Amino acid sequence: MAVIGEGAAGGPRRSGRAAFGFIFATALMNSISFGLIIPVLPNLIKAFTGGDTAQAAEWNVVFAVTWGAMQFICGPLLGLLSDRIGRRPVLLVSIFGLALDFIIIAVAPNLMWLLVGRILNGMTAASFATAGAYVADVTPPEGRAKAFGWMGSAFSFGFLIGPAVGGALGDIDLRLPFYVAAGLALVNGLYGLFVLPESLPPERRTKSFDLARANPLGSLRLLRSHPDLLGLATIGLLFQLAHTVLPAIFVLYTGYRYGWSPSTMGLAMMATGVAGVVVQTLLVGPVVARIGERGALMLGAAAGAIGFAWYGFAPTGLLYLAGVPVFALMNFLMPGLQGLMTRRVAPDQQGQLQGANQSLQGIASMAGPALFGLTFAWSIRHADQLQAPGLAIYLASALLVVALILGTRVARPPATAPAAARARPVL
Repeated sequence: MAVIGEGAAGGPRRSGRAAFGFIFATALMNSISFGLIIPVLPNLIKAFTGGDTAQAAEWNVVFAVTWGAMQFICGPLLGLLSDRIGRRPVLLVSIFGLALDFIIIAVAPNLMWLLVGRILNGMTAASFATAGAYVADVTPPEGRAKAFGWMGSAFSFGFLIGPAVGGALGDIDLRLPFYVAAGLALVNGLYGLFVLPESLPPERRTKSFDLARANPLGSLRLLRSHPDLLGLATIGLLFQLAHTVLPAIFVLYTGYRYGWSPSTMGLAMMATGVAGVVVQTLLVGPVVARIGERGALMLGAAAGAIGFAWYGFAPTGLLYLAGVPVFALMNFLMPGLQGLMTRRVAPDQQGQLQGANQSLQGIASMAGPALFGLTFAWSIRHADQLQAPGLAIYLASALLVVALILGTRVARPPATAPAAARARPVL
């Protein structure tokens, strides 16, 4: 298997494009796989509880927190492992493991087995950290914001397609979407087995696997070791935390405030997804080229703060939808942030960096649903006095205001390139 940047057939440029194409396809198929199960997993849990909605809701929280915890624990481990042995083996084991995890969930005879499958699913889904490191390997620093924008669009595309297909399959059989998701992961793994080249040559790998750096707290020490990296990571955590508000309360919020039906909610989600894809695929590249990664981060934080505030204020469904174009500009934040962060670490630390970011995402996945769900519940219980059903969404807006303020201090290009950051293959 040819190594990217080491004279592969067709040259570094062609090899780099092919490798990024696989990583994009991986992210797309993985996000479709996860999207497939979104509409059916709560109903499968409900079936195991004998139709008890309250008990199913409690179990759903347990599953969500457990999945986030696995991201928190395993993201750094897989990221650092990819720095030591290369990206390819970690990605392939994770993708094939994901297929197995979906099968376990599909055949689970009770809630405990379903939880086991969800634990394994969270562990293998932490391979997104390795995929992010792969992108940094095959992309020059000046092109990373655009590349991460495309990676973000893969998730948006997947969540446009997945829930609709998963809902239709779930109407046939609640377990069918999990088999289809397993099939997608298996095809993805087989494709990578025969096509995917290694992106990190031996001379650029870390020399040892240090368990002290592989645990979540150890991995986070990397964020304190480079100027402004911890501040940038804090911006990422604030963004990830704010981003959980709509998954946590969107259905309940729009149903309570606007009386939307499930089909209307689905159309609104699709509109938001389409707008996000347009920004990520068509606008991130040229806008970052014009205003830089710092400008993209600041634009995304400001737009997200305004967009969330708009959603929280909108008294009608039509006004809510009018905020979609503004909210979509929030998709500039993560490409700009990732571009700035990857410039601050050496090639043999890219996996550790992405693992640390995955841990922060795990923290947000655990804390966000509880924070926003409880805030929303409190706001509607006190509706007579407070009259602020959008309080939880205002809170998300405030988090991005803090991120914007922090960005004015830490979102600067590094003064010097990190050690060992030599010529990169160009996409």
